Amino acid sequence: MNVDVLSTRLGVDIEPQLLELALTHRSFGEYGNKPNNERLEFLGDSVLGVAIAAHIFKAFPRLSESDLSKIKHVAQSTATLAKAARAVDLGSFLRLSRGADVEGARENPSILADTFEALIGATFVSMGMETAFRLIETHIFPVFDDVDKLLEEYDPKQSLFERTRLFEKGEPIYVNTHDGPVHARTFFSSVTVDGVVLGSSTARTKKLAETQAAIEALAKLPKPSARQKAK
Repeated sequence: MNVDVLSTRLGVDIEPQLLELALTHRSFGEYGNKPNNERLEFLGDSVLGVAIAAHIFKAFPRLSESDLSKIKHVAQSTATLAKAARAVDLGSFLRLSRGADVEGARENPSILADTFEALIGATFVSMGMETAFRLIETHIFPVFDDVDKLLEEYDPKQSLFERTRLFEKGEPIYVNTHDGPVHARTFFSSVTVDGVVLGSSTARTKKLAETQAAIEALAKLPKPSARQKAK
């Protein structure tokens, strides 16, 4: 595992021992009860929250407190962090037990998101707040390029319902199925509007599958104009 490659992709130099710790999932403890990244994850989550709040407070002076809270929620979500993690191929650097590896932990959105937060925490401890903020600015802040999309993704199912109503289409209909044992089910969801399947997804929970299907459907529908939004 060449962590120098990861440091280059992240754009920050983290103390080697801290970087190794940030990449260590709790499952790795089966190999001698090793320390894991959960404490760094806790710290990174707090640093990330401050960075996002400070940025959007200055960047969007016209947004209400409610809208600021919504876009902060999405920017700090598992989906956003996992996307940032995949962009630097973080999964390939994780320190995992063999069992977790076989079960697909390197692609698990929650594990990827938690590890990215641990990297933020490690950067803060190793290099300070300014460098940690720079890491966040580089890898997370691009989501703010489309604020309307962030607001929609706060509650995609409601956004999809409102969009279909605005364009006088039928109400979205969700069809859900699942597979696998109770303790490890996989859920499948599709959403249909006027008889056309606009989105589908597979996830570990029904709620997440429906949410992801709704996001996919929103991307296929026309966006409302400023005049339509004002109505």
